Amino acid sequence: MTTTEGRAPREARAVPRIVWPLAALAALLLYNLATTPGFWRLEVKQGHLYGSLVDVVNQAAPVMLVTLGMTFVLATGGVDLSVGAVMAISGAVAALLLTRWHASLSLAALAAVAVSGLLGCWNGLLVAGLRMQPIIATLVLMVAGRGVAQLLTEGQIITVDDPAFGFLGGGYVLGLPFTLFVAAAVFAAAGVLARGTAIGLFVEAVGENEVASRGAGVPVRAVKLAVYAFAGLCAGVAGLLDAADIRAADANNAGLYIELDAILAAVIGGTSLSGGRYNLGGAVIGALLIQALTTTILTKGVPVEYTLVVKAPVVLAVCLFQSESLRAMVWRRRARR
Repeated sequence: MTTTEGRAPREARAVPRIVWPLAALAALLLYNLATTPGFWRLEVKQGHLYGSLVDVVNQAAPVMLVTLGMTFVLATGGVDLSVGAVMAISGAVAALLLTRWHASLSLAALAAVAVSGLLGCWNGLLVAGLRMQPIIATLVLMVAGRGVAQLLTEGQIITVDDPAFGFLGGGYVLGLPFTLFVAAAVFAAAGVLARGTAIGLFVEAVGENEVASRGAGVPVRAVKLAVYAFAGLCAGVAGLLDAADIRAADANNAGLYIELDAILAAVIGGTSLSGGRYNLGGAVIGALLIQALTTTILTKGVPVEYTLVVKAPVVLAVCLFQSESLRAMVWRRRARR
């Protein structure tokens, strides 16, 4: 076997990147099948499907939504650290409108998502308009946004005693959690934008080479503004579902550290942190893997404070398996034997 030095051999490059997170997810589920009694058991009660697998997918919905938005941002070479804070603001706005202003659910939901979209636009203006580093621009909203959410709720947990609101986070449609349909709808919309329009190519081009893209006539600033706005909208919907799930707005804990899970899920799914390459399907698989890992850790009785420590080696292993350089090195060593 002959290969050019520094390039991955054909066997090492032939494996699609999405295979590794899928394999990791399958291994994790099989591990639970062997060690956690009843983990794979599914039951139908009152027309609704219940079980640990359903819970994993249901609880992964907010992570999926945030990850989809984060994927586009990462694809342009940026990052959005404020999505957790935007989730907290979204839940706070909806809860305030429902409890203190007695607004209708549709108005409260639209207002929460609209405010989140505007916050995403704010990030986009800082990054694309003022050319701030994305990590700095979104760090501002990450810190200030959490404070804004606490100011809105006056530091209290605002409970919402509205069955219709609770349905958004815990309701069922056709026997399946409603959150799944929301995540599927956003995924479909993102897929259409990415593969059915020129926007997907623009995002990839900006991430690959911003200067060349601008020279080719790609509206770089508009593309960046759009991806940050989309990330804000996704975070807003996720915040709404998260608040509806517990029927309360918790400004201190809503969306806490979810930006880390979203970045990890996107990278595990094949999105490049340096921009350009992205994979929406892989991002969803990555989100499911992150949630399945979290559920497994909690099921095994590992203290919550050790969750991130346990996650790290698993995520590292998946990323290493995805590395073409590492696989090329392994194949070269095997070829020399």
